[in-house]
Amino acid sequence: ELVPLGYLFNFTAHPSPANLLTSCKEEDFLQVQLYVAILYSLIFLVCFPGNIATIFVYCFKMRPWKSSTIIMLNLAITDLLYVVTLPFFIHYNANGNDWIFGDFMCKFIQFCFYFNMYSGIIFLSCFSIFRFLVVVYPMKSLFLRKRRWAVVTCTVIWMVSLGALSPLVVLISPRDRQNKTICPDLVAAEDFVTSRWYNWGLTVFAFLLPLLTVTLCYVLIIGILATGLHTQASYKQKARRLTVLLLLVFYVCFLPFHVFKGIHLELRVQPVSCHLKKTILLMFTITKPLAALNTFGNLLLYVVSGDNFQQAILSLFKFWTNKCLK
Repeated sequence: ELVPLGYLFNFTAHPSPANLLTSCKEEDFLQVQLYVAILYSLIFLVCFPGNIATIFVYCFKMRPWKSSTIIMLNLAITDLLYVVTLPFFIHYNANGNDWIFGDFMCKFIQFCFYFNMYSGIIFLSCFSIFRFLVVVYPMKSLFLRKRRWAVVTCTVIWMVSLGALSPLVVLISPRDRQNKTICPDLVAAEDFVTSRWYNWGLTVFAFLLPLLTVTLCYVLIIGILATGLHTQASYKQKARRLTVLLLLVFYVCFLPFHVFKGIHLELRVQPVSCHLKKTILLMFTITKPLAALNTFGNLLLYVVSGDNFQQAILSLFKFWTNKCLK
C-alpha cells in the first residue's frame, strides 16, 4: 500500500500544524506488507482478465445496448483502469516501500485509485436510481431506457470525477525519507489543511450522499416488490441479490476505509497517545486494499444484474474452451 510502513510508526516525520503529534519509534511490520501485496495480487489476477472479458461481452455480445448496459460498461472501464496500476502497488510493497517509478506514476496510480472508487460509487448510484425509477414508476420512466440518457449520464460522471479529483495532481508527490522515496496517500499530503478539507468534501459528497441514495433506493425497491402480488418470484429474487451485493460493496468495501480515513485525519491534529495514532493508521492501511475489492464485487454485479450477461459469458467460455481443445 502506498502509505509507507515507516510512516505507520514514525509520526514525527509528519508534524501537524499545531505540533501535536506524539513521537513514535519506528517498528517493522512486515505482516502488513505481505497482506497488502497478497490482496492486491489476488485482485489483479481475478479482475484484470475479468474486466477485459466483461468489456468484450458488453461491446460485442450484448446488442442492442440498454441504459443499464452502458452504465455497467463504463464501470468496467474504470475498474480496468485501476487494476492495471496494481503491479506498481505490489512492487512498492515488495521493495520495502521505496518508490522507483518517478513523480508522474506516483500521482497517476493514486489518482487511479480514488478515481476508480468515487466514479464507481457514482456509477453504482446512478444504476440504483435507474432501477428504482423503472420499478416504482415503470411507465413514467420509459424515457430512461433510451440509450442517449445513459450516454449523457456517463459522460457527466466522467467529467465530474475528473474535475473533482484533479487536485490530487497537486496534493500528492513523492518525497525522500530515511534513504527511501515514498509515494504518500492523500491523507499524508504535506499540505495538511487543504488535504483535510478536500478529503472531507470527497467523503461527504462522493460517498455519504451516494451511500444514503443507494440504501434508500434498494430498501424502497425491496419493499415495493414484496407487496407486489403480480411480481414474479424470480424477479424478486434477482432484486434481492442485487440489493445484498450492492450494499455489501458499499458497507464492507467503502465504509471502513472512509471511517478510518476520517479518524486518521482528525487525529493528526489531536493530542492523543502514540498507540492510538498507530492503531488508526494501521487500520486505514488495512482498509484501503479492502476498498479495492469493489472491483471484485462489480464482477459479481455484472453476473447478477442480467441473464443476458450470464449467457454471453457462458458462450464466450465455451468458445475459448473449444478453441483450446482443438
